[in-house]
Amino acid sequence: MNYNRRNFLKNTGMTAAVGVLATAKQPALAHTKPDDLTIGHNNFRYKVDKGWAKLTVNRTPLFNCHEMIQDQKGRLIMVGDHVANNILIFDKSGKLLDSWTLAFPGAHGLSLSKEGSEDFLIITDCGWYQDRNGQWNRQAGQVIKTDTNGRLMFAIGHPRTIGIYKDDEPFMPTETAVAPNGDIYVADGYGSDYIIQYDSKGKYIRHFGGKHNANPEHNLVNAHGVSIDLRDPRNPKVVCSSREENCFKFFTLEGKYLYKVDLPGMYVCRAVFHQENLYAGVCWSKDKEGKQNWGDSGFVTILDKNNKVVSNPGGNAPVYQNGVLLPTLATSNPIFNHGHDVCIDEDENIYVCQWNANHTAPIKLTRTV
Repeated sequence: MNYNRRNFLKNTGMTAAVGVLATAKQPALAHTKPDDLTIGHNNFRYKVDKGWAKLTVNRTPLFNCHEMIQDQKGRLIMVGDHVANNILIFDKSGKLLDSWTLAFPGAHGLSLSKEGSEDFLIITDCGWYQDRNGQWNRQAGQVIKTDTNGRLMFAIGHPRTIGIYKDDEPFMPTETAVAPNGDIYVADGYGSDYIIQYDSKGKYIRHFGGKHNANPEHNLVNAHGVSIDLRDPRNPKVVCSSREENCFKFFTLEGKYLYKVDLPGMYVCRAVFHQENLYAGVCWSKDKEGKQNWGDSGFVTILDKNNKVVSNPGGNAPVYQNGVLLPTLATSNPIFNHGHDVCIDEDENIYVCQWNANHTAPIKLTRTV
């Protein structure tokens, strides 16, 4: 069933939130020239451009820039949680082409569903949001499918409505992934840590992960991201970030646990695949004492086809000892504020979305090596 976006906003009672939160004071964006700084390691080095996005802050206010994908037209589509601008669409030069909103105060996840020549967006509202006074609020999350113009196609309801969640299990989804057959995997990363699998129409198939498996290796702890790994076309996998455990866990498409890749010290967001490599934003890391560094400690990590870390742009170089990755510590002069997601274009440039980054736009990393 299709929905008109105007009616959706009216029916969900979210129109008032636009008027309230859009008036929050926004700091000016820094329109700096590209930095001379080059970051990264081995054959993955990049020039930093903090002034890539061409935005007028009074017309296009930002809050947190959560995730970005590239559509089949080559446009870069970003989701953020400012209720006046949930979706921003850029070209590769950083020019803003379009923007629209669903008035989601917790807009967090964005995935692309390619259906022939058409593109559709799967958007998650995680349920956590800040009001104009900076206070955090919590509500049930939701998952919405739209076209790239914001026309609503369908919504996936709370899992409790179909009997797969108990009354005391919260649903606060953070991310989705779309398999080649159209199945949608929803990561309940701020709720009950399940991965819930639906078909392309939103019909429930199964769920896995969570916190109560007999083998704790199969559990997920802050299942912040979910992706589909097609690097081996004969053996596609579901990849989940178990962020509090500093690792990625790999499952079959049917939810059978396979193995994990440990990333000591790294609080990783979703895995993003480009050719044979895995890229991810690292929202923060641990300090030298092994404690969480909640400050400006984010960076990007890049893994090769064997899931070995080869570069940490904005972070310290990866070091392996007897085949085991040593903890990656925060750098003393961070480039990023909480790297939340990455998007890689056809030229292998990286666009980094940041959380809790003083309302700044995405940063472009232009590959030099």
